[in-house]
Amino acid sequence: MMRRRITKIAVITLLCAEIAVLVRRRGFVLGANTVVRCRDGHLFTTLWIPGGSLKSIRLGWWRVQRCPVGKHWSLVTPAKVSHLTEAERQLAGEHRDLRIP
Repeated sequence: MMRRRITKIAVITLLCAEIAVLVRRRGFVLGANTVVRCRDGHLFTTLWIPGGSLKSIRLGWWRVQRCPVGKHWSLVTPAKVSHLTEAERQLAGEHRDLRIP
């Protein structure tokens, strides 16, 4: 029984690590200050942990989350930092969503 539980935990951990590596290779930076874009095009930073969410509703790669720029609920996705201008990165850094205590 214990061996099955450890195996399941190991498989889940390896899958999450693999997803994180693949996402980073595609140009996305995930973690505490991830730049995301809402459906209206607003950029802001948020906490984005692959496989988990505490303040949003996960829908696969997308999340339903409150946009602090437009003050509305919207689908958000991570933005490729390499495709953003310096001004866009700075703008995203100025707008952060609600932090978890």
